Formats: sequence, structure tokens, C-alpha cells
Amino acid sequence: MTAPTIAELAAALAAGQTTSVALTEDALARIDRHVQAGGVAFMSVDAKGALAQAHAADQARAAGYVASPLAGLPVSIKDLFDVRGQVTRAGSKALDGRAPAQADAPAVARLRAAGAVLIGRTNMSEFAFSGLGLNPHYGTPRTPFDPDRISGGSTSGGAVSVAEQMAVATLGTDTGGSIRIPSAFCGLTGFKPTARRVPLDGAVPLSTSLDSAGPLARSVACCVAMDAVLSGETLDTRAADLRGLRCYVTRDFVADGLDAEVAQAFEATLAKLSAQGAQIVEFSFPELRRLPEINAAGGLTAAEAWTWHRELLQTKGDQYDQRVAQRIRRGEKLTATDYIVLLAERRAMQQRATELLRDADAWLMPSVAVRPPRLDALQRDEDFFAINGLVLRNPSVINFLDGCAASLPMGEGMGLGVCGLHGSDARVLQVAAAIEQALA
Repeated sequence: MTAPTIAELAAALAAGQTTSVALTEDALARIDRHVQAGGVAFMSVDAKGALAQAHAADQARAAGYVASPLAGLPVSIKDLFDVRGQVTRAGSKALDGRAPAQADAPAVARLRAAGAVLIGRTNMSEFAFSGLGLNPHYGTPRTPFDPDRISGGSTSGGAVSVAEQMAVATLGTDTGGSIRIPSAFCGLTGFKPTARRVPLDGAVPLSTSLDSAGPLARSVACCVAMDAVLSGETLDTRAADLRGLRCYVTRDFVADGLDAEVAQAFEATLAKLSAQGAQIVEFSFPELRRLPEINAAGGLTAAEAWTWHRELLQTKGDQYDQRVAQRIRRGEKLTATDYIVLLAERRAMQQRATELLRDADAWLMPSVAVRPPRLDALQRDEDFFAINGLVLRNPSVINFLDGCAASLPMGEGMGLGVCGLHGSDARVLQVAAAIEQALA
């Protein structure tokens, strides 16, 4: 799936080899072909607005002003974020009657100020509450590798928009893997930053403790370019020297129940990194096996989602995806004591992770335990919930630990998680860039 990166497109624009209008027209043509073929990556497309932004970007460039490497490049936005003049539905029918947003969400405003062309709103799991990307209201996006398999969620349409070159990058969110799962399933690179580095004002929340916003794109450098705009921070993300890097690997919990192909690809990746000088350090983190018990009643996500949804569920609960409504309603039964205990369990797990990973440059794991599931394998509720839990298992560890992580392509429909703890964003991106080079 070769396609130009942000840097390559920015260079072509700088050299006068193309224009923002030409790139935007090409993206719109690809979207049209996608729709004609039955694709459902987008909730809505702002063709008129995108072309106006592209014309403005070309005029600004001609006058000598280039706001950022994203200037003039088509970027898609997850339907979770407010975009001025547009209705934010969060992939749901329950928000159909909402008034158009009066202002951009800060993350969207930063993209606009950077000169990005906001081409459209992308499909998603309703209210971002699934790692699979199924949407009974607006259709389910499929991985470009296989039309019978899902693209992963909850940033499902965003991933497809980048994978099929309808956008150079997309703005997504990640509460338990919603950037890294579709990145893995669609052959992309995704970056989940430390929560709160990118503002989430103007976005429909799922879990205020776990939510984070970040990019899905084609390379680590593309994610870095997006992250600089979204976070407002310029990190030192120069690729580390792979030789001597301490890459920690645990065989408990995150290695349970892996698809044979995922396990084989992961071991082959570790062998390749070791052959090029990385130190693969085995460690044990048995406490992670308590996570299913800790979150058995719905965890922080159910508790915090219920707070936001409780009134909407009372008036429009019949308009929800009932699988989503069922999980949100679990939060109604959680007491203040339950919530305080959850927070204490989280702090204890974070402390243990800090002790175990003190000397690690990164923690490596399969981004997702399985390859993209077939859509027809998810028809029964019991299958849906079981597979959804397995898909979310590995990436959600990092959200629970309040960490950050990149997902790199590791073969068709599989991803390599390059993970770190709170605030280690720069180091994770440095290591991810080194691994990306090694795997090329």
C-alpha cells in the first residue's frame, strides 16, 4: 500500500509539482469512487469547503506563507469532533437533532490553522464504544485488505480514508485502542499520545480518564507532523539508534490467545530487531492478569460514559446501537465506592508498571491479538462481545496505565505496539522511528 507521505507531498507542493487544489480534487474523486463502490468510510464530505480551503492554501503558498507541513493537504476528522457549521453525531442517530457546532474543537482549530484541508467527517463505532467499528446506522467500514473483514474501531472510517488515499492523515481518538486497532487492521501507523496532550474539548467523550486524541497516518514521521499540530508541542523525535535499545517483552496476558499469524509475525519482528542490535528483554507483569477482574463491572469507561449519556439514554435510548447502550448502562450500577476503588487499582497498576519498566526504552507487544475478524463472525451478541474484548485487550492496557503508544505495520492486518508510560511520547516516537527503519 505505497502512497506518498506528508513530507513527500509537502515537498511536491514546495517544488510546484502539484497544488493543494489538485490533491484535494484527487481525494474527492477517490471518495466518490469509494462511495460508488458501496464504501462507508465517511459520514459526510465537505467538497465545497475543502476546495475553498485548498484554493486558500495555494494562494497563501504563492504569497510565501506555509503554515506547517500539513498546509494544503487533505485531512479527515472523526465524527466525534466539532467542526464549525457541522453536526457532530458521534456515529449515532440519537444526536441527529443536534445544532451545528458554533466553533471548531481545539484540535480541529489547530489543524485548520496549520493549513490542513478538512475534507470530511469519518464513520466510527457509535459513541466510540467498540474496538470493532461496526455501525448499524451508517454501515461498517472494511479493511482494504479484504472486503469481508472489518477495519477496526472505533476510528474505523478514518483508517479507511487514509488507507485508500482519501486523506493523508486522520484525526482519531483512543480510549482502549481506537487509533491503534484500525491502524493495525488497515496497514497504517497510528499514535496514541499521553492523554491530555491533545485537547478533547469539543469532542463527545467516552471516558474522561482514558480518552486521548491522535493521528492515523502512513509513517511515524507523518504521525509526528500531525502530533506537533494537534498537541502544540515540538518533541525531539529523531530516530533512535536501534543498537542497544532495550525493548521489553512480556509473555503474560498480552501474549495470551494470539492468532498464529500474529504470534509468528511478532516473533519474526523481534528476531529481526535483535539481529540489528536491539536488546530484547523478557520480563513478567503478572498483575495485568487482574485487569479483567478490575474492569468486570464495566470499569472507568462504563462509569464515565453513563454520566454523559444518562439523560440521552432516557429520551432516545431506542435510537442507540443496543450493544453500545447495554455497555453504557452498566455504569448506572457502579457506586461512588466502586469508582474510587477503580481509581486506586489504576494507581497501583501504574506504580507497578513504573517499577518494571524503569530501564526500558520501549515495551513491545502485538497491537492487537488477532487479525481483522470477518464481519459475518460478529452477528451473534456473544461472539461480538468476546471478539471485541480480545481485540481491545492489548491496547487498552496502555490506556489503563495512562501511557502512550505507536502501532506500526507488522504484516497484513497486524500491528506492532511500541509502548511507553505517561509522558514518554518523545521516546516512544524515537524508538518507533528506529524500528520502522529496521523493518523497512
